Amino acid sequence: MRAGGARLGVGELLAAHRALRAVDPSDPAQARDALRAALCSRREDLVLFDTAFAELVAPPKPAPPGAEMLDELGPLALPRAAVPGVAELPLDAELDPVPSAASEIELLREKDFAAYSDAERAVARRVLERLARHGPERPGRRLRHGRRRGSHPDLRRTVRASLRHDGEPFERHWRSPQERPRPLVLICDVSGSMEPYARVLLQYLQACVAARRRAEAFVFGTRLTRVTGELKGRDPDRALARASASVADWSGGTRIGDALAELNREYGRRVGRGAVVVVCSDGWDRGDPEQLGAEMARLRRCAHRLVWLNPLKAAPGYEPLARGMNAALPHVDLFIAGNTLASLERLAELMERGLEAR
Repeated sequence: MRAGGARLGVGELLAAHRALRAVDPSDPAQARDALRAALCSRREDLVLFDTAFAELVAPPKPAPPGAEMLDELGPLALPRAAVPGVAELPLDAELDPVPSAASEIELLREKDFAAYSDAERAVARRVLERLARHGPERPGRRLRHGRRRGSHPDLRRTVRASLRHDGEPFERHWRSPQERPRPLVLICDVSGSMEPYARVLLQYLQACVAARRRAEAFVFGTRLTRVTGELKGRDPDRALARASASVADWSGGTRIGDALAELNREYGRRVGRGAVVVVCSDGWDRGDPEQLGAEMARLRRCAHRLVWLNPLKAAPGYEPLARGMNAALPHVDLFIAGNTLASLERLAELMERGLEAR
């Protein structure tokens, strides 16, 4: 029925179970009436229900020609088709156990983004959309009222509620700070060395911009390009196409210091204070390391937390020997790998916890 367009969820499924428990489920007429009352909420659902119920109670199809039964298991055995020319194994033969296959998403969690195919990037997009909903929060200025114990007692609401109990304060009300989304700034390196990872990371940027109201996205190679407006929209493919078309230095050189200088001076007010800034880059820089260090220090003073995702960090024995990475690392609060879905899941979990530890 759901495949035919019926609006059926978990609530209707539980209602159908309760309806079958109230009647005799072995009686097809009673079972049909009970399921119809629980699963049909619109006139259009009646036709879908009749078709589905007729298929459910239809007699089993006859076995295809050539099918045989196992004499050892009697009538409980499943029919199996006899394949000519294939030797049958004896019942007492020892077989090697074969583990069940894992889901596609679970297999992709630890797979490097550089080894992804186009089909795997499409599958990973669903996970990235889910991760984009988890981001940094901050206590708001307004207080939220409720009955759960909070940081501030709400005396006014408690006194008003006590009037229903002859002045006894049985119902206690509290006020607690309301959580609000913290600004999120994502900066992705799209130079030649980052090309194997940039496509998946750009999908993550698009999902964050679409899911969060206060999210800014930038890409850089030899210069900085703001792509927040291009990444907005309901269609992710069109948004990524617009962003790719707006970047003139895709798969080129890298000047991280110049890009951060433009970010601090041109978009400093837009970024605002108190934002979580995430830089996605391998640290290979052709610019001045001193300029990069100075701009990172300035960005660190403005931001709430500064996170650096480096896909090369996942390699065994990695050391930040590149000049750009070596100059930027002293100003980074969190330095993690950004080459798998598992690393992005860790980033989302840490941002939700507030990134308090440096």
